[in-house]
Amino acid sequence: MPEPRQAAKPPSTFPAKVSHGSGWLDHGFHMDPHSHTDGQLVYAASGVVATTTERGSWVAPASRVTWTPPGFVHSHRFYGRTDARLVVIPADVCGDLVAHPSVFAVSPLLREVLLALTDRRETRPGARERLRAVVLDELVEAPDQSVHLPEPRDDRLRAVTDLLRADPATAATLAELGRTAGASARTLSRLFHTELGMSFHHWRTILRIHHALVQLTDGRSVTDTAIACGWSNPTSFIEAFTAIVGQTPGRYQADLRAGGR
Repeated sequence: MPEPRQAAKPPSTFPAKVSHGSGWLDHGFHMDPHSHTDGQLVYAASGVVATTTERGSWVAPASRVTWTPPGFVHSHRFYGRTDARLVVIPADVCGDLVAHPSVFAVSPLLREVLLALTDRRETRPGARERLRAVVLDELVEAPDQSVHLPEPRDDRLRAVTDLLRADPATAATLAELGRTAGASARTLSRLFHTELGMSFHHWRTILRIHHALVQLTDGRSVTDTAIACGWSNPTSFIEAFTAIVGQTPGRYQADLRAGGR
């Protein structure tokens, strides 16, 4: 089996308004809220990209690609030295993909095509369209693997999630958080399910995974990341991370190192 090719080193600058192409971005690079008339895929060949809309936030490591349909106001933040790849999907073919922001698994074939689309400055007539057709075929079949953190509307629930965002490692119970927010644990539990479609425990776990991805991208050890993000031991962290991200924290860091070669 041939080794997958490494991402070519694109230019070191990447203007925030660019909608297609590639560039290396420093840790913490932020694109302000904006929208596109076409759809857009954002792929971090190395590093991590976080996408935020009014519906919540999505985090995508190098094993995932972020999809934003036309018209959705969104912003991006990049963690670690990120090899960012942007691909425009014309509005007239976006109907093949889901109509809401999402994150999809990146197969080896999809990775190669995304790199080819964003590495090439000039192509033969029709080559870009053929490559884009492969991307669409792959994404239609790809599982939705959103590390999605939905955003609440209820003020009481928002007060709780704001407390958790300020300190993801807190061990405070829902009842303890509720006393600060002015709502009972029972009411808040119901709101988590009805507004966010998940339990309090699951929402906090995804929040912690968001932070863990950033910590691991920065080179922090698995043990230190587990403690910093609120897990009592590395084993429980590894189990939660693997269940949500689809690979162990150690494998994730190894892939980051391989992608940066």
